[in-house]
Amino acid sequence: MTVTVKNLTKNYGEIKALKGVSFDVASGELFGLIGPDGAGKTTLFRILTSLLLQDDGEAKVHGFDVVADYREIRKIIGYMPGRFSLYQDLTVEENLNFFATIFNTTVEENYQLIRDIYHQIAPFKTRRAGDLSGGMKQKLALSCALIHKPEILILDEPTTGVDAVSRREFWDMLARLRASGLTILVSTPYMDEASRCDRVALMDRGKILSINTPAGISDEFSRPLYAVKADRRYQLLKTLRSYPYTRSVFTFGELAHYTDSRDDFDPEMLRSHLEQEGLRDVRVELINPGVEDTLISLMTTESESIVDGNKFGKSGE
Repeated sequence: MTVTVKNLTKNYGEIKALKGVSFDVASGELFGLIGPDGAGKTTLFRILTSLLLQDDGEAKVHGFDVVADYREIRKIIGYMPGRFSLYQDLTVEENLNFFATIFNTTVEENYQLIRDIYHQIAPFKTRRAGDLSGGMKQKLALSCALIHKPEILILDEPTTGVDAVSRREFWDMLARLRASGLTILVSTPYMDEASRCDRVALMDRGKILSINTPAGISDEFSRPLYAVKADRRYQLLKTLRSYPYTRSVFTFGELAHYTDSRDDFDPEMLRSHLEQEGLRDVRVELINPGVEDTLISLMTTESESIVDGNKFGKSGE
């Protein structure tokens, strides 16, 4: 395995950022960490890149321990933090040359690694990095992370804050890098990007809730899922949440994703109930769950177990 993480724990005072995280990443795999802000993704990546010490557990990258062998790890990884961290007063060309020099190489020596990316920013090579657009900054940062020919690439929310076209182009670049044999770890809060990964780990509040292929994650959704739509979205949600047979309901754009607590659920009964409550143009359709549906379901289950545990603790005192 290229990356091995076992029972990793990290606390910031009373805040438990990582709670016994474990997973493996195979060589040549594009592995995604999917979860909301505060899930622990950045803390985990900072530990894997030897920039932060864990409180407990162990992590290895290509067999090197992240604490004892940090010098070796820094030679073989390319890291792109979530916040743009290149020198904004240097030009595109100067940033690339600087990072190549740090690793005792040159842009010319490893140009084939960044050719497909760099040709998009080459027209702006004399422009200061701080003056680039969000998408161009990400391409420059990726080029700088690749210029020393790393064995593993670690990207912390690389597409946050860029437009939809730039996001798609960035993931197309990652697909080409993965096809060349590079191992990639990438985190994102965007559920639609999960489908571009070989496997994904769903994270929330310092814990990994599930690890599977994107299709496998979707298959973990345990009940039939329905998309419900009506003429007034707020009234629809309010009515569904007060419906006695509702198991879960969450908004997805103009739709509500709904599960029912009954095993013999009849969608027509729900449609009739909503119309009786004054809603119009009601549609109730069976749909296939996605990664986001599974994540929300797992997060909800986890929250309920925490609440139940707290109640149990109080009653046992």
